[in-house]
Amino acid sequence: MIERAGPLDRATFLAGIAPACEPVVLRGLCRDWPATRAAADSREALFACLTDFDSGRMAEAFVGDAAIAGRYDYAADLNGFNFVREAMPLGAALARIGAAADMPGSPSIYVGSLPVETFLPGFEREHRLAALPDVVRQHIWIGTASTVACHYDTFDNFACVVAGHRRFTLYPPDAIGDLYVGPIDHTMAGQPTSLAASAPPDDPRYPRFAAARARAITVDLEPGDVLYLPKLWWHSVEATAPFNLLVNFWWDEFASGPDAPYTSLLLAMIAIAERPERERAAWRAYFDHYVFRPHGHPLAHLPEAKHGALGPLAQGNYGRIRAQVMKWLRGG
Repeated sequence: MIERAGPLDRATFLAGIAPACEPVVLRGLCRDWPATRAAADSREALFACLTDFDSGRMAEAFVGDAAIAGRYDYAADLNGFNFVREAMPLGAALARIGAAADMPGSPSIYVGSLPVETFLPGFEREHRLAALPDVVRQHIWIGTASTVACHYDTFDNFACVVAGHRRFTLYPPDAIGDLYVGPIDHTMAGQPTSLAASAPPDDPRYPRFAAARARAITVDLEPGDVLYLPKLWWHSVEATAPFNLLVNFWWDEFASGPDAPYTSLLLAMIAIAERPERERAAWRAYFDHYVFRPHGHPLAHLPEAKHGALGPLAQGNYGRIRAQVMKWLRGG
């Protein structure tokens, strides 16, 4: 695991960190944020800082009985979950979180993925990262000690610890086959999760998980620390202090337009996944050649002027290809 201390500007991030698509710990990067400094003084000072921006909007809170010890997950039969969702104003959620943090053995509670500009308008102006454009939106996560099941995101992520402690357990994207992933359309918070990573050690239902566990990376973050987590890296997140607050930034550093790779994955599932094995292998060769390009550009043997639709996306080919795809999807 790479660790880096000190400031990080946009040019340095783009040139020295982003292209590798590997996690990086950025020690102390958000230490001087007003909220981080307030949290260092006291929880009351942090709550006052947040209340100054509170819009009064209703938030969805995850509430778990004390018996689950803050481990939010599926119910045993996968038909439901081991927690309930409750709607409440953010201020009421803060009060309940604070009370639970002060009383060991209480039900766990957290609110997560709240868009800062909606719930705490103005907060985002005082809590920036120089490595990111100002248009990248912030989300906030506040709660008692908890564990969020191992999942991946389809966006790049800066996770910034403001209060408490966070432990991330990371698995690389190509560990997916050893993680025993649950349903993609029945999830706790949008993304599918690893069933094996939440199971007891050496659970016989998941024999391949031992290979993933051997590749796991554990990262402990203190207040002021930031984790850069590229998209598709699997991660479970433990908030280990009685009270914890994290701000994160999600964005797609390498997007060429509005279409997400995950959309292409789902379309490929319905177009290819149930075809005969040998035909799937043939399509895999074409995807490798035209999309993943292990041997470089598929038309490198031709002059660039003859690349046509396979020329640079920024030179109008993105729109041309997209228009053709949309026409075919409409049956044209």
